[in-house]
Amino acid sequence: MEESLKIAASYSALMLEITVVIIVAYGAIEALVRVVTHLVTQRPGTWSRREVWLRFATWILLALEFALGADIIRTAVAPTWDDIGKLASIAAIRTGLSFFLERDISEMGEPSASAGKQP
Repeated sequence: MEESLKIAASYSALMLEITVVIIVAYGAIEALVRVVTHLVTQRPGTWSRREVWLRFATWILLALEFALGADIIRTAVAPTWDDIGKLASIAAIRTGLSFFLERDISEMGEPSASAGKQP
């Protein structure tokens, strides 16, 4: 029973990691297409560096969540103290990245409210 649980967890984590690769690849391709489209057409309105960054950052943020899920599944089956320590450090780093990336997305996604304010 325990062995079949380990196998199922391993496959589940692998599927999540494959999903991470697909998400990041899709986001990168989408960003690349937007950049190349701008370079080829040179039309105003087809390019917004900010918009491209926001879209790609959103895909990265989603991928980070799936990657954290894969790490949790791998550690949950038969954790050692070493595994738990590694997971804690990885989770802290990814959570920090997610927090700051999401904050930047929120700030950049909103119209500049501070532009109309006087200091």
